[in-house]
Amino acid sequence: QEYLDFRKERSRMLLSRRNQLLLEFSFWNEPLPRQGPNIYELRTYKLKPGTMIEWGNNWARAIKYRQENQEAVGGFFSQIGELYVVHHLWAYKDLQSREETRNAAWRKRGWDENVYYTGERDPPPAPGTPCLGRDPCPHLSLFFPVPLIRTMESRIMIPLKISPLQ
Repeated sequence: QEYLDFRKERSRMLLSRRNQLLLEFSFWNEPLPRQGPNIYELRTYKLKPGTMIEWGNNWARAIKYRQENQEAVGGFFSQIGELYVVHHLWAYKDLQSREETRNAAWRKRGWDENVYYTGERDPPPAPGTPCLGRDPCPHLSLFFPVPLIRTMESRIMIPLKISPLQ
């Protein structure tokens, strides 16, 4: 009876729910428990149908430029549920380190070229062009509309005490 009461109460709080079965990209590190405190950014990309292999090929080259600070936690793609959905999970000490890390990434020659490829096919900005401390980096405005991406979303998350990712 307690469970039935819980389900009834829960149904008043939920507006919608969807499930996905995700697989991990082979080129990302496996998510491992971490010491905190950290915040996490979950970036979700809904890709255009037929672009998953192209996306994966570019990110397989790009991800090595974001692993030196170990901010790359995991990269996943949908296998069941809404298809052509990619999730990237990043760890940062705080919002300030997120901004600094992301700006620094755009100054790396390999990162900008590979991630840029998922955007318009115009030449990327010159290496080392500053982002002027803004996030997202103003260079991103050069990339839209992004030919591989239909929509993208970013969420900042704080782990629960029971989470192995702190």
